[in-house]
Amino acid sequence: MTVSELALHRTLGSDLSRVDAHQSSATEYDELPELTDDMLARAQLRKGGRPRSANPRQLISLRLPADVIARWKASGPGWQTRMAERLASAPALASQA
Repeated sequence: MTVSELALHRTLGSDLSRVDAHQSSATEYDELPELTDDMLARAQLRKGGRPRSANPRQLISLRLPADVIARWKASGPGWQTRMAERLASAPALASQA
């Protein structure tokens, strides 16, 4: 078992091996209430996740030297955000005609 699996098991507080070994029987389904049209009418669809950004980021492909990427990664988590901030604060280049 890895460290993350141990942490997950402790966090859940459940015996996952017992849950995985459970075999459902037909009598268990008898305990469920009948699904009615009224229940379906009250149902609400809720989408999870983040709200849409007014200014979403765009995916591009950019080739950089390996040592440049290594230096940014060595600066720790959030290196991509810091790189984007540095690029955004750089003076705009004059158009070359």
